[in-house]
Amino acid sequence: MSLRVAVAAPFRAAGDHRMAASNFVVDLSLDRDWFSPDQAKRLVDVAAGEGLLDRDGEDLVAQFDPDDVTVPDGFRPDESLLRQRSTFEKVLDACTDAGIEKQTAVAGINELQADLAVTVEAAAVLFARRQGIDVSEHAAAAIEEI
Repeated sequence: MSLRVAVAAPFRAAGDHRMAASNFVVDLSLDRDWFSPDQAKRLVDVAAGEGLLDRDGEDLVAQFDPDDVTVPDGFRPDESLLRQRSTFEKVLDACTDAGIEKQTAVAGINELQADLAVTVEAAAVLFARRQGIDVSEHAAAAIEEI
């Protein structure tokens, strides 16, 4: 997932799981030239909303191990990362991250939605769970959307 890669890059460069939010923004905007400073701040908000970052005063703390993430040579994140994703998109990403082809996942989710007459979010969570993918953090949001 490119959001995880974009968030991991500054932490990997710093060699730590914690860094000042201002340093995170500088890394993404000035050092890497991936985003403007305002966009980098927006990325912090999105990543925090997705559970990838936690704010601790003026610091950001990675909620995953950045060393487990590879930042490919020539990687450049897309600005689409700056928008909040729906529960469906998050679950679909979890499925593709687990190695399921996107087209296969979408077809399976659509079939479940039609067969069970549930929301696309509920169908996505059910599909993922049937594939052995833990999406429990998204299940509550799917229930709220019913």
